[in-house]
Amino acid sequence: MKRIVLFFFTAISALHGQSDLEYTIDATKNTDTFFVSISIPQKLNKTSQVFQFPATAPGTYQTQNIGRFISDFKALNKKGKEIKVERKGMNQFLISKPHKVATITYKAAETFDTPVKNYPVYMMCGSSIETDHALINTHTMMGYFLGMQESPLKIKLIGQPEWTTGTALKKDGEFYLANSFDHAVDSPILSGKLSYAETMVSTTPIRIFTYSESGKFSSDALLKKMEAMLEASRKFLVKLPVDNYTFLYFFLSNPDGVTGAWEHSYSSEYVLTENEPSDAYMKQVTDIASHEFFHIVTPLNIHSEIIESFNFVEPTPSQHLWLYEGVTEWASNILLYRGGVVSMEDYLKQSIIQKIKINENYFDKSWSLKRLAEESFNEDGAKQYGNIYYKGSLVAGYLDIRLLELSNGKRGLREVILELVDKYGKGNPISEDDFFKDLVKMTYPEIGDFIHDYIEKAEPLPHKEYLEKIGLNFTRTGGEIKITKMVNPTDKQKMLLEIWGKNLPLER
Repeated sequence: MKRIVLFFFTAISALHGQSDLEYTIDATKNTDTFFVSISIPQKLNKTSQVFQFPATAPGTYQTQNIGRFISDFKALNKKGKEIKVERKGMNQFLISKPHKVATITYKAAETFDTPVKNYPVYMMCGSSIETDHALINTHTMMGYFLGMQESPLKIKLIGQPEWTTGTALKKDGEFYLANSFDHAVDSPILSGKLSYAETMVSTTPIRIFTYSESGKFSSDALLKKMEAMLEASRKFLVKLPVDNYTFLYFFLSNPDGVTGAWEHSYSSEYVLTENEPSDAYMKQVTDIASHEFFHIVTPLNIHSEIIESFNFVEPTPSQHLWLYEGVTEWASNILLYRGGVVSMEDYLKQSIIQKIKINENYFDKSWSLKRLAEESFNEDGAKQYGNIYYKGSLVAGYLDIRLLELSNGKRGLREVILELVDKYGKGNPISEDDFFKDLVKMTYPEIGDFIHDYIEKAEPLPHKEYLEKIGLNFTRTGGEIKITKMVNPTDKQKMLLEIWGKNLPLER
């Protein structure tokens, strides 16, 4: 494993040289503001006039307009004299003579304590700075020159000397290295008075960094609760498709905003309420981690070209949001059942019955998953977005059952996902327009009808019909829903129920 890590580090280091833009983020001058400077070692092209701050970021599915938090933007030449800069819209600065720029400086207000009129930034996608910590989602304070999104860069964080820093980025001296702006945004940084723990899942090192405002949570305690989930994930995937992974936990006593988690390719970051660490709450935290950890498959390995080269200028939705979030939610739940972490009874209650109730009582059932994806960035879509984790997960579960039925128990959604990982993967995106057609070709013609009815359209979900396929009774009495095993299932129903509850043998 050490050789793999060393190779990965060397490969990244080779991309970096004296010409890399060097970002310095100072978290020590003010407890509400990050001071950012960018050193430009070589002359920029005369056409590199526009400096862009993100309008959104991958995996947030929300308009953020980070330019709202930027002030005092200055471009300086080698002698420290200002070069004329004009603000161009919400997120762009137009620099009159980019070829003479040696340094860019500006201030970035933390998103946690900076009020905005609309489109508030979710806390897990935001930034915070206090005397004992700094939470840095890099897109909230870093921009790039248009045309240089793919260029390597370096990041230096100035924090308090006693702080510990956690991130998936590799470090060379005082700089963290990113092979592109996308890579930087894909790599949050947590620094401060943190606890730390690590383990190995097969050959993959897993690292946990935790900030706990009142000291109720530690990385060691979190790791102990997560070990069964991590092992269940390994069994589900056969082999983890990453060579390292970092969990960043940030617990606040009284968070003022939307809390949750945000996935990244080699890490995930959590802003959560610092409740008492009871068994029930620790289970909730672990369930969230299971979802985020599974994102190493979608969208890390399986995603369309819209995600592969992200549009930070204009929010651009992908119709396959259901694949990225709905399938991930289903997988993160069922792998715990198949891995023996939760019982069938708990799985049926929490991952099917509860999701049915929330889908039916809190969201507009006329919205298809495709429409939800396509409108996720507008305000109406934002109100329906949460249903991707409920309706989206239910649809994934029924697709699994349909695949098992059509293959006579030989191939479910889990097996198709692993085939997709092998076929596509990072650097080889699925087609935004043709993926559904490709998926039908990979599976069965009947899957085309399923996609049409339950993803592209908003046909009522077939709870009773599909659960009966695997020998489960679905009954509804008033507002109460029950799912129970059939007393006299057919041989096929018995076989499918047994197969449904386990990971099929697979050689990869």
